[in-house]
Amino acid sequence: MIYEELAVPGVRALTPYQPGKPIEELQREYGISDIIKLASNENPLGPSPSALQAIQNELAELARYPDGNGFYLKQALAKKYHVELNQITLGNGSNDLLDVIARTFAEPADEIMFSQHAFAVYPLVAQAIGAKSVVTPARDWGHDLDAIASAVTERTKLIFLANPNNPTGTWFDKAELESFLGRVPARVIVVLDEAYFEYASNFEPEHYPDGLDYLKSYANLIVTRTFSKAYGLAGLRVGYVVSHPDIANLLNRVRQPFNVNSIALTAAAAALDDHTHLDSSLRLNQSGMQQYQQAFRQHGLEYIASLGNFISVNVGENAMGVYDALLREGVIVRPVENYAMPGYLRFSIGTEAENARAISALEKIIK
Repeated sequence: MIYEELAVPGVRALTPYQPGKPIEELQREYGISDIIKLASNENPLGPSPSALQAIQNELAELARYPDGNGFYLKQALAKKYHVELNQITLGNGSNDLLDVIARTFAEPADEIMFSQHAFAVYPLVAQAIGAKSVVTPARDWGHDLDAIASAVTERTKLIFLANPNNPTGTWFDKAELESFLGRVPARVIVVLDEAYFEYASNFEPEHYPDGLDYLKSYANLIVTRTFSKAYGLAGLRVGYVVSHPDIANLLNRVRQPFNVNSIALTAAAAALDDHTHLDSSLRLNQSGMQQYQQAFRQHGLEYIASLGNFISVNVGENAMGVYDALLREGVIVRPVENYAMPGYLRFSIGTEAENARAISALEKIIK
């Protein structure tokens, strides 16, 4: 029996998502230690002390199922963002919710639209359910919202927008988003992926749009966010959606029961309230971004301006050779050739010392 033939067509054609190389894998391959990982856009400060204490307090209850409704985390989110509990859907990371959204609203006869260079999960969820992916051309590495709006057809069911986008770090401002939402038919669901919201709003507090501000005016808008980035909880996998209550009701029917574990729920609620740790994380990211930009300019390397906690830089035609050489220096970054970005590597922002080591290794390789 060839079991692949039993799978639905969309699944048979899938290529699994490739995460950043783990430190342990590099240790096994090259037998080196003292490795720094700048490949997965993780918070170099780790979780907040409040989150770690909340985790410790929860350990005695691990024999119990988690709260399937996530009441206390929803309550904390509702209070912070001035939304209602019935607008929130929790997920096992925001990636889980992107999949839930696609399975809730799209089927093989539908089109799911996203931009060139956009986050790799969008085509994966579209292909898995057999929907048609419509990829619009980018403009200056970023989303061309006019092109996306113009490409909408009767078959368009979902539009995925990442603001800022990963791996490019590009973004669109309030005026661009407002104009776009005004052009999209109400029957089309717009998913605004704000995984890097905290970083972006810190960089551009005046012009970067907060997707939650548009929910009352556009019932077809869904905003996704995560605790994996600025809040340093990537290993626990917890994200959330804020939407119109009717949409949240549908998403909560499709998501799996107990899809967020009890440790993730309590850690996320504690992290949300630890403003000191978040502020420290944002300041470190801002200074680290300046550190990379200054080094790239000094060496004449073209980079893409980013509002995330990462930056993509053009290291030339032999980008994979540079990537491999960095690995041998104990520095893990992310190749992005699979995003139609040949020549570029993506560096996550680390601590000042990690950034300096990555820059030094890169200088050694390209000199």
